[in-house]
Amino acid sequence: MNLIFSMNIDRKRMSKNILLLILVLLFSQRDFAQTETNRIISLQRQGQNIPLQVKDAFPYHLSIIDPINYQATWQLAPGHYLYGHAFEFRMIQGQNNLELPLEFELPMGVTKKDQFFGNVLAFYDNISISLKLPAVPLPEARIIIEYQGCADWGFCYPLQSDLLMLSP
Repeated sequence: MNLIFSMNIDRKRMSKNILLLILVLLFSQRDFAQTETNRIISLQRQGQNIPLQVKDAFPYHLSIIDPINYQATWQLAPGHYLYGHAFEFRMIQGQNNLELPLEFELPMGVTKKDQFFGNVLAFYDNISISLKLPAVPLPEARIIIEYQGCADWGFCYPLQSDLLMLSP
């Protein structure tokens, strides 16, 4: 009987401790979000640059031209550029998830002296790349889109690798 009574007390204590921990975590996250917002506002007032989220710096979309021709189009944020050497496109399909490289040709870019890679081919503003699939995609086919870029003021983003479903 004492053992059962003791277990009930321990469960009540544990429940109270878990509830207390959840409340502490909830309030600390709210305070952290407010602190981060205040930090960003402070940096902006001081004229310091703040990196954009990748999706805001390098938004893009994939368009279907015909069953084997697609077009990837980026609309870069002002002061941001993409590296020509970082583009890579692959299609994944079949039971073995075979990765097949896509044919693509980059448009005219500008040569830029980059602090990390030296002289590079860079793309500003809008860039459209025509992609040719090696075969008509099956219903479960996916595409891997890889790219990397920087902000002119010196912040560089890590290599991005997105996996999207292809529509046959």
